[in-house]
Amino acid sequence: MNEKHSEATPPGRKGNLTGSARKLKDNAADWHNLILKWERLTDEGSAIANKIVNYRISETSVKEPDIVLVDEGSSEAPSERRAHQSNPELEEECVNLQNIVDKMAHILLKMEKIVSNETGVYNLEMFQFGVQGRPAPLFQTWSTQQFAEVSSKLYEAYKQELALKRTILQELAHTTNTHLSMVYLSCWLYQPYVEDNTKLTLESLLMETGHRAL
Repeated sequence: MNEKHSEATPPGRKGNLTGSARKLKDNAADWHNLILKWERLTDEGSAIANKIVNYRISETSVKEPDIVLVDEGSSEAPSERRAHQSNPELEEECVNLQNIVDKMAHILLKMEKIVSNETGVYNLEMFQFGVQGRPAPLFQTWSTQQFAEVSSKLYEAYKQELALKRTILQELAHTTNTHLSMVYLSCWLYQPYVEDNTKLTLESLLMETGHRAL
């Protein structure tokens, strides 16, 4: 993709972009950059999540001793008590995964600001031109309303994905079910809420604003 501040001349316009067109083009570049950062964090988090699962599998694969001294004051099974014992390596990886999720939450906040920004651009246009909008598009074919709708669609996809990743973070270190752990790992990596049409939406946005060649 072109640099964030590279210039593109919409049909019928010459010179540098200003005003609403500048904001929308910059926002498109921001979407691209934020999603790239999100994908890198997803890959980093996937590697960490794999370590957490491997630690849990190695813990639960240890055989129970033949003789177990039972604490009569505890209702927990020996395997449950062992799961509660401190594991510094596991705890460290859980902290690392928490840091990844926190960074993703920060990215989502920036995405939310883009949505707010584009809603403001659309509202300003409504004030200037009325419900029919401006007579000619700022770029190729999209109306300003379409930019706001696309940003909202992208934001909602990543909002749901962050909620899923937070659930995985909470559950991953506590499950002893290997199959369930594999489901968590798969969901983290393949991101069910970021569908193919979400990626196509981003590409359409980049093409409309001149960041991608038509």
